Amino acid sequence: MLELIFILVFVATLLVTGLTMLTVFTAAGFALLVMALFGMLGAVFKLIPYLIVIAVGIWFFKNYVYSHR
Repeated sequence: MLELIFILVFVATLLVTGLTMLTVFTAAGFALLVMALFGMLGAVFKLIPYLIVIAVGIWFFKNYVYSHR
């Protein structure tokens, strides 16, 4: 939600300064792309602890619980 508010305020600021519509759309597209990439990176960082726990659980199960025939 904050990303959407940022994009809207950013576009409004660019329109008030008198830039052309092509420049505003290009800048808004670039800002949206950068914010989407950083949002995905933030989601990955939030998931890292869970991925580590899953990896340790699988390693423990393979080495100590599961017995080969």
